[in-house]
Amino acid sequence: MKKIFQLTKTGLIIAVASLTFAACSEDFMDEINRDPSVSTNCDGKFIVPDLELRTAQNIVGGDFNTYFGSYVEYWAGTHNQLFKAEKRDAEVRVASTFNNSWDAIYENIRNGKIVVAKAADDAEGKDAGDSFIRGVGEIMLAYNMAVATDVYGDTPYTEVGDIDKYPYPKPDTQQSIYEEVFKLLNMGIADVTAGSNTLGAYDFIYGGDKAKWAKFGNGLLARYTLRLLNRSSSKDADLTKILGYIDNSFTSASEQASMPYDNGNQNPVFDFQWSRDGISSCTSMFGKLKERNDPRAERVYWGSSGSWAHYSAAEVEAELAPTGDPEEQQYVYPYDVFTFAETAPVHFLSYHELLFIKAEVLCRQGKTAEAKDVLKDAIKAAFANFEISVDAGISAPSVCAYGGIEPLESDPLSDEDAEAYFTASVEPLFDADPFKETMLQKYLGMWGANGETVETYADVRRLKAEGKDIYGFLNKGKFPLRCPYGQSDVVANPNVAAVYTDAGNYVFSENVWWAGGTR
Repeated sequence: MKKIFQLTKTGLIIAVASLTFAACSEDFMDEINRDPSVSTNCDGKFIVPDLELRTAQNIVGGDFNTYFGSYVEYWAGTHNQLFKAEKRDAEVRVASTFNNSWDAIYENIRNGKIVVAKAADDAEGKDAGDSFIRGVGEIMLAYNMAVATDVYGDTPYTEVGDIDKYPYPKPDTQQSIYEEVFKLLNMGIADVTAGSNTLGAYDFIYGGDKAKWAKFGNGLLARYTLRLLNRSSSKDADLTKILGYIDNSFTSASEQASMPYDNGNQNPVFDFQWSRDGISSCTSMFGKLKERNDPRAERVYWGSSGSWAHYSAAEVEAELAPTGDPEEQQYVYPYDVFTFAETAPVHFLSYHELLFIKAEVLCRQGKTAEAKDVLKDAIKAAFANFEISVDAGISAPSVCAYGGIEPLESDPLSDEDAEAYFTASVEPLFDADPFKETMLQKYLGMWGANGETVETYADVRRLKAEGKDIYGFLNKGKFPLRCPYGQSDVVANPNVAAVYTDAGNYVFSENVWWAGGTR
């Protein structure tokens, strides 16, 4: 019995020792497998520049911009996935199409939440109580949330970021997401105003200029209040609010919120076209320019045969890709100069967009004389922005390394050219239908290399919800009303899989909530 006890005791000791060694070995192996060069935590000021750049590259100027440019007929998709989108093939509805954008926007939302949490008053660490960093995080978080719900509809937010507690985040309603967007923007404006510049060069947008951040926040309040106008319980009051927000926003293009680019960090429209050659100049866009004798038509088109020769408006018309029905081919149809604009900035919110919003609001209020003056200023600002992209195309380093594109013989469009265009072409159309011409001029002004197609796509759907189908689109295929959810969650998250219905065909039939839909 004694021997049995001793054997048992010895066995127990060996077993315990083995378990202890196993536990130590597991911890040791975990430590061995950890890469000490990869940080698991960092200051908020190091997260902010990544958040800004990823928002510009992947969300404002990325796949949304490229695909929506085909939807709203800024260009035609003429090769591979963009050709399929142009033909309204499965590409428009399948979960894989916008999966990269889905993943990117949720990484931004997570990082935005982290920045805000790190700078909370009751947080621990170097960022605790830093109201400036917190405000920038709040504004950028609101921005990404708004784009996410604008393109997908009801989508996860509340449960995003805590994978242990919420491994399968549930979609929030678009209405509740927008309530959070407005809350974050108002807090962000207050926080950046109260704070001190603790970002400096780590802020790629404004270099830590808190007054400009507050103006950016107010401009976004104007944009998103207009976005929800069809759901407003008091449209007149909201129109007045929008004008107030604009009064507290940008006063010139020097204050607009933009991401700069250079040949080491390429504009995403250029980056896509340079590597894929998937989009071409189209008949729909040209037709709107031709109808107005718009001088931009003489400066925007280049041949794509390899010589990159400049086309006049008269020369290009027969060469354009037929909107909705091009042949799938590369290096045949003409290009817009924007596809060469390697160093053109991406705009989170531009000065010209803000002026177009103001002109629309004044039209809605029946103040057409005021609206006309504001519209003229908006067109001047849009012309100036257009010329920045033209110059970026002509001087693009990567293009110049291959001989460059043929230079223009005409001079850059000036304020005087914009005024002459307004008097001769825009004013008669405005007098006949102020609202329609204002929106069409905004459509023309947002065309380019700056990532503003996401906003045009929202405008088109917003006006469709009002029964205003004013753009005269030529593509006879079904118009996509939203994006399908991303495949990574359609496959892995049952809560997202449940709302990806009818093999994605709901994108053709279901409006988002602010456009009259239910989700």
